[in-house]
Amino acid sequence: MSQTLGDPSSSVRIERAERVDDELVDAFERLIPQLSSSSPAPSAEHLRELVSSPDTVLFLARVDDRILGSLTLAFYRIPTGLKAWIEDVVVDGEARGHGVGAELNLAALVEARARGAKDVNLSSRPSREAANRLYERLGFKARDTNVYRYTF
Repeated sequence: MSQTLGDPSSSVRIERAERVDDELVDAFERLIPQLSSSSPAPSAEHLRELVSSPDTVLFLARVDDRILGSLTLAFYRIPTGLKAWIEDVVVDGEARGHGVGAELNLAALVEARARGAKDVNLSSRPSREAANRLYERLGFKARDTNVYRYTF
């Protein structure tokens, strides 16, 4: 079962992943290499943890009933309020430029607002020019900040 979100007139259907099956695992095996050359595709167990967590929403984009994109929305509470973070946005190469990324992000913004998030953050490499233009069109503002990473 899935819940359809986004623009009903669009050929892109956005839904929340509610179960893990072979289709979902196969989709991530195809999508993750398009997102990151250094990260393996998640296992079925990893996807089950993600889908079942109350702190994450895994959005899927379907075009002609095929999963051609995904976005993960993560929530966390801090002393100043509920925050949301968009991670691992990926649209299959064959679907780029057709509104899939916009529909995924809009669904995430609706969910974050509904849950009472104070704001929604994301990061994007400068080399992802089309993605950065999309985020700006959607109303995201670049922040003057340093992002640090500690890797184990």
